[in-house]
Order: sequence, then C-alpha cells, then structure tokens
Amino acid sequence: MNRAIFFDRDGVLITAPLGKNNKPESAQTLSKINLTPGIIKLCRNLKKKYYLFMITNQPDFARKKNTKKNINQINIFLKNKLNLDDIFVCFCKYDSCKNRKPNPGMLIQAKKKFNINLKKSFLIGDRWRDIDAGKKVGCKTIFIDYCYNEKLNNKPDYVVKNVKDIINLKL
Repeated sequence: MNRAIFFDRDGVLITAPLGKNNKPESAQTLSKINLTPGIIKLCRNLKKKYYLFMITNQPDFARKKNTKKNINQINIFLKNKLNLDDIFVCFCKYDSCKNRKPNPGMLIQAKKKFNINLKKSFLIGDRWRDIDAGKKVGCKTIFIDYCYNEKLNNKPDYVVKNVKDIINLKL
C-alpha cells in the first residue's frame, strides 16, 4: 500500500484571508491567491516518499458566493504548481455530506483510487474539521496553529506554527 500527505487548501497550500471572528475564508479567484511560504519546498521534499493530495471543502459554491469555474481554476493551478497527484473537492455546505470535512469521504476516495494506507499517511490542516477528518480514518495529523477563534475537538499528533516548521518533522 502507498503512503500519502493530504493537504487542506485554504490556510495550508495558500494563505487564507481572515474573515469574521478571526476565522479563515476561502480564496475567491486565482488572481487573489498567494502560496503559503515554504509550501513549494515542502511539497518537493515530501513527493520523494508520498503521494500528495489536496482535500478541500468549498461551500462557497453552494452558498452562491463563488463559481465552480473560479474554484477549479485555483485547484488546477495548485495541482500543477505543487505537483499534486490529485485533488478532492466537496462543494456541499451541509455537514451531513460524507465528503465534507470533518467527514472523511475525500480521504476514503483517495484511499480507494490510489491504494493508500491511511494509517501511514498524514493530514495537514489549519482547522478542527481537518484534524477530525484525519482522526476518523487513522491518519496522523499535523495542525498548523494560526490562533483562529475556534477550538479543536481532537488532539493532533503534531502542532506547528507555520508550513516551514513541517520540514523539521522528518516525515
């Protein structure tokens, strides 16, 4: 079986603007995104030993705040720029959807498609939803703590202050 790194998009692969209550918001267009400092180097290093996937909730489509075209442009750019093996997107706005994090549907899709051993894989996220999704399937979790105004439900395996710190974890 293969090992993988699952990256959240907004806040991990790209910087996320802060909105209400000091919580991150999704990037709206390709022209407004900025890669997170250190993410290119991290992806290059991890690609030697892992499949790389992006898993992202994009409820702004269901809320009519963004278009699939804009979301897909950003995702394709990131896939190509960071040499990701695949991207998994949930456009739903309801937590009852099996794919919307904190539910693990996108991780399970990747497992089936690429024969991934989830217990030997990592999920990197900056929100409680990311950590919960990883924990539900036995992934090791890395939480980037940007001090958002929200609490974690589960204790991550690792806590870092930024993407550059992940390189020091020796994954």
